[in-house]
Amino acid sequence: QVQLVESGGGLVQPGGSLRLSCTASGIIFSINAMDWYRQAPGNQREFVATITSEGSTNYVSSVEGRFTISRDDAKNTVYLQMSSLKPEDTAVYSCHTKAKRIGGTWPLDYWGQGTQVTVSS
Repeated sequence: QVQLVESGGGLVQPGGSLRLSCTASGIIFSINAMDWYRQAPGNQREFVATITSEGSTNYVSSVEGRFTISRDDAKNTVYLQMSSLKPEDTAVYSCHTKAKRIGGTWPLDYWGQGTQVTVSS
């Protein structure tokens, strides 16, 4: 069983900060890249950030310089530190990986259930 569980969402004012967490089970976490995506109502799901097993990162341009993705392999957890938040950051944020499950044969896409981030005055 592969499970990705996000936490840390909530309501924050513009300019504020929030840290999201995603804890994985059922995969060998340390060898897999981890990603964050987001989806606002009426919009397509959008890539936000990725971190490789080596620690290299990449971001969508709209969050560059404001968001930081990091990982703690000892805790099987990936984080998204969000600062200088804007109303347009409001969305459901989901954790994603393409990985072989422990006991599996080939890699599949796995998604967490999502956590709501609302940026509003």
